[in-house]
Amino acid sequence: MNYPTGIKKSHEQVINYSHRGMTLEDDINETNSYYRDKDIAYIYKKPTPIKVTKVDFRKDRTSTIKEAFYMEPSTTDYNGIYKGYYIDFEAKETKNKTSFPLANIHKHQIKHLENITNHGGIGFIIVRFSVLNKTYLLKAEDLFSFTKANKRKSIPLDFFNKKGYLLKEKYRPRLDYLTVVDEFLEVKDNGKNKEK
Repeated sequence: MNYPTGIKKSHEQVINYSHRGMTLEDDINETNSYYRDKDIAYIYKKPTPIKVTKVDFRKDRTSTIKEAFYMEPSTTDYNGIYKGYYIDFEAKETKNKTSFPLANIHKHQIKHLENITNHGGIGFIIVRFSVLNKTYLLKAEDLFSFTKANKRKSIPLDFFNKKGYLLKEKYRPRLDYLTVVDEFLEVKDNGKNKEK
């Protein structure tokens, strides 16, 4: 705003620097690196399958990919092994404050997680509500039950509060999601013991 004296005034916006430069993917990659360093689990980011069709080869023996395309839809972001169990999960961020849009996760990814859980693996999604600075882990089974029982195009935050697990951020590991997986395994192992 310009004032008669020529002094310019502006309203300063308060900026939250707590997550500056860190995305959910960065946090998970750092966490997975910690798990591997401590020999806790071996979980990796899956590469997206691409087919390179055009490359620029230079005289200095370097090359640059000029054209490529995705060969097939990717399944989920991460997979690996923990305590003898196969782990598979998708990580998503949303700026929405009240819900997670289901358009952010594809039907083939949900089907993939369903296949994993049907074969005894552990599947889940990790969702960060970036504006709220809250990150949740939601079991694949709860994701399935929501999508089958609702015609909604988004999962309300309230559902994450009721069914999900709020992941606390720490120094190391950054997002200790395996403490939640330990709860799944305890329930799973108790179920096996009851069957015997």
